[in-house]
Amino acid sequence: MIEKVNFRYRDDITVVNRAQFEAHIRLYEGYVNSINKIDKELNETDAGRSEANTTFGKFRDLKRGETYALNGVILHELYFQNIGGRQSEPDQLTAQYISKDFGCVSDWIEDFIATAKVSRGWAVLAFEQRTGRLRNVSLDSHDLGNIAYYAPILVLDMYEHAYFLQYADNKSEYINNFMKNINWDIIGERIRF
Repeated sequence: MIEKVNFRYRDDITVVNRAQFEAHIRLYEGYVNSINKIDKELNETDAGRSEANTTFGKFRDLKRGETYALNGVILHELYFQNIGGRQSEPDQLTAQYISKDFGCVSDWIEDFIATAKVSRGWAVLAFEQRTGRLRNVSLDSHDLGNIAYYAPILVLDMYEHAYFLQYADNKSEYINNFMKNINWDIIGERIRF
């Protein structure tokens, strides 16, 4: 069983207000509940394995839902962890890693903001292990656009549920405020894996 992380709104979270944050937490809790229901069905029943095929069936639906719901849980947890904090820029080592693959931090910021603007689901700074590079990745869905063998470093939720209550259709303001509210301590820990 997957337990939800008990995220709390804090004063250092400025990208969203308390009402937007709490609405978003309720959605995250729905993903936790969904993956637990799917896991229970997969672990405690036949789940349609005997009729499994690539076109249609209970087992196929459960396996597709499993990926979507679990990624929804993980990406939301990474997002909530990497907002807030009082450090306004990356530490020296994090800046070096970013600069190695993007030229400099300001070039990465420009690319990450553009990635966020084109993303329907998530913008992710990730370490792609095959090439050993940091990349900004655009996900249109929790399970659409992920690169195999990559590790998310910074995660920005671009689904409208993440900002619409507070920002309405002003996506750019949400992105810009997110960039000012990155928890660089968390990013520094993730980049040193």
